[in-house]
Amino acid sequence: MENKAHALLAGIFTLALLIAAVLIAMWFNRDRVERVPYEIATTLSVPGLNPQAGVRYRGLDVGRVDAVLFDPQKPGRILIRFSVTKDTPITHSTFATLSYQGVTGLAYLQLDDNGRDPTLLPTSKQKPARISLRPGLLDTLQLRGLAILKQTEELAARANQLLSDANLKAATSALNDVSRAANKLAEVPEKLQPTLEQLPSLTKRADSTLASLNKLSDQASVLTANLNDLTMHLNAPDGPFAGLNQTVDNVGSAAAMVEYQAVPLLGETRTSMRALNRTLETFNQRPQSILFGASPVPPGPGEAGFSAAAP
Repeated sequence: MENKAHALLAGIFTLALLIAAVLIAMWFNRDRVERVPYEIATTLSVPGLNPQAGVRYRGLDVGRVDAVLFDPQKPGRILIRFSVTKDTPITHSTFATLSYQGVTGLAYLQLDDNGRDPTLLPTSKQKPARISLRPGLLDTLQLRGLAILKQTEELAARANQLLSDANLKAATSALNDVSRAANKLAEVPEKLQPTLEQLPSLTKRADSTLASLNKLSDQASVLTANLNDLTMHLNAPDGPFAGLNQTVDNVGSAAAMVEYQAVPLLGETRTSMRALNRTLETFNQRPQSILFGASPVPPGPGEAGFSAAAP
């Protein structure tokens, strides 16, 4: 009976010792750091984020996640409640992203600040302040991956449309036309071969023609020089043109003299011709005037023998 009492006491002592060790360990491991609460309300997915997950501000450990739960006021929205040390500079421009640790895949909150509003964000346990959650690297990759997949689908649809039967037939026809054109182009050198063979003789003839043109040019230069000499000789003060000009001047003087002497003679000739014309007209009207002479001129008014009744 006594042995059983000793065994019971030993068990009680051992159990009390274990409880004391646990309490001492809990007392030593208790968190004495003063933290302030904040809250995140988001509709983004938060895979791998669990309570007690770490909270980092630009890589520094500043707190932990207290709870991850659904928002009872708005279905589909998730509330993330976390607390950080009191000296953490949470401002109105602070935002959070979801990051992951190495190969473990454990998620944690990464806090950052763009510096737009450096005013500190006030918070309290009764009404924790809210900050925004922005898409993380995986969310960005997912969104961009979906956009790339959509563009890939559009590209595949356009490729299928481009490679339709009608387009393939048109492309085949175009390739056939190109092939026929290439075959015709291949025949061109053969047709040009006779012409190419005649090019040396044509080149020789061209050289000969060019030599003849050069010779003709030299002769033309000599002829031009001779014409220049002849022109200078003709235009010389004692040259033929000077004598010809003097002769022309003499002829002009003689013509002026003839005109001066001939003008009076022409006037007398005209007078004589008028008188002859009157005589002939009188003879035509009165031929007897040759025998009896010309009739006397009837007296005019105021003269003797004038009569107003006379015809």
